[in-house]
Amino acid sequence: MEADIFEYHKEEDTVDIKSFQEEKQKLIQPTALKDPKLAKLKEALVNWINSTLKPEHIVVQSLEEDLYDGLVLHHMLSRLAGVDVPVEEMALTSPAQIRKLGLVLEELDQRLGLQDDSRIKWNVKLIHNKDLLATIHLLVAMVRSFQPDLDLPPNVNVEVIVMEVSKSGIKSDVQTEVLTDEREAGPESLMKSEKEDPIEKLLKLEAHKVNTVKKNMQKLGLQVADMDKQFADGVILLLLIGQLEGFFVPLCDFNLTPVNHSEMVHNVTLALDLLDTLGLKVSSVDPQDVVSQDVTATLKVLYALFKKHKGK
Repeated sequence: MEADIFEYHKEEDTVDIKSFQEEKQKLIQPTALKDPKLAKLKEALVNWINSTLKPEHIVVQSLEEDLYDGLVLHHMLSRLAGVDVPVEEMALTSPAQIRKLGLVLEELDQRLGLQDDSRIKWNVKLIHNKDLLATIHLLVAMVRSFQPDLDLPPNVNVEVIVMEVSKSGIKSDVQTEVLTDEREAGPESLMKSEKEDPIEKLLKLEAHKVNTVKKNMQKLGLQVADMDKQFADGVILLLLIGQLEGFFVPLCDFNLTPVNHSEMVHNVTLALDLLDTLGLKVSSVDPQDVVSQDVTATLKVLYALFKKHKGK
């Protein structure tokens, strides 16, 4: 009996060794992990994810620790590409996570236009094993494809150890891996004020200039007096979107006379989802911001409508 058990474990060990043979693995040099440029890139990617998923109240703190199970990538794919991969919301076991990751990454690779395996620097195994290098490569590719105007730190390179296991032993080499290049630094990155949100710039203008903008918005039917209060419950906002876009929002889909905070949040969330479906990008606005009568958030939503319909 003991001999059988010994042989069983011996056979398992043999399989494990064979699975690594002829496979190259890349590991970031421990000293490279302290590179300030790498730290800034990681911070920029974390901020991008959190900004994108803010309406869903998903917060990421660590790239390698928070993306391995497929949940965040699943939601990012849905928000950025409008694709809802039919997988379970919460994958708790390792096999379930690997299955979910496989389906999400397969869809992502297609959306990124990467059918050539030689150009793909990530896979299910690497992401699920919390490989930082593969995770960054994937996220940078997503930024380039889905949000190319986002500024990432340019020319970020790291030293990596490349290990290859073969029957003759383990070979290792030190190479430089390019994470971002000069394409991440467009002309607009040199003049950040040009990329500043228009509403943020508006609120910094002199009072008479702000009033001029308000008058122009009033011509479109956007009453800006106490607008933060008027639009806080989402009702007028939904009716306005329907009127401007030429469709009727069914009354059963929202609360016409909301009586509590959750009903207001539901209305505003529906309005923002409609704007997103219509291709009207509203940057960094959470439904809670509008409901809490944040004038900047309300202005951003109205400006998106104004910008599209001002010439009609």
